[in-house]
Amino acid sequence: MLNIPSSQRLSFQLLSEQDAALLFEVDQDEEVMRYINGGNCTSMQAIKDVMLPRMAKYRDPATGFGIWQVRRQADNSYLGWVLIRPMGFNTATPSLDDVEIGWRFKRAYWGQGYASEAALAVAKAVLAQNQHVKYLSAIAMPANEGSIGVMRKLGMQFIKRYIHQDALGDVDAVLYRLATATFAGQSK
Repeated sequence: MLNIPSSQRLSFQLLSEQDAALLFEVDQDEEVMRYINGGNCTSMQAIKDVMLPRMAKYRDPATGFGIWQVRRQADNSYLGWVLIRPMGFNTATPSLDDVEIGWRFKRAYWGQGYASEAALAVAKAVLAQNQHVKYLSAIAMPANEGSIGVMRKLGMQFIKRYIHQDALGDVDAVLYRLATATFAGQSK
């Protein structure tokens, strides 16, 4: 199983099907959910019926694919999570050389650099384990300036605005991407 080394302030643990309460906890703030689904809090039933089965499709402890809970080392507070999975994981042809990274944090922890620090730590560890991956990608709604800021801090570049098609519904999105060879050379 891949372990993500602790960063300066954070520690990481791969979520499993037993961690529904942690996913639920983050999704109970309308502002957190604003750029996910328009501000609707996720029910525990939706976590169990939709999110956990989706996670099971790409969760792989050996490669590090999955959703990583993020905790602050100073007090073990649960801040949120970072996911990393093959692009198109939910299609007949998931990408073998392009991985998607995403994050969701409790609002109390926004604007403090936690998402950038966590995403960088997860990406570095997972990409080191999966050296065949050529691209690191992220998507967000065009108005989600916070997430786009994290993408830019990771060194990602804008690729396109498009309608992202997903089993949960199509959404207006922007795609940012970084060549992993460039990412590997960064010394952050």
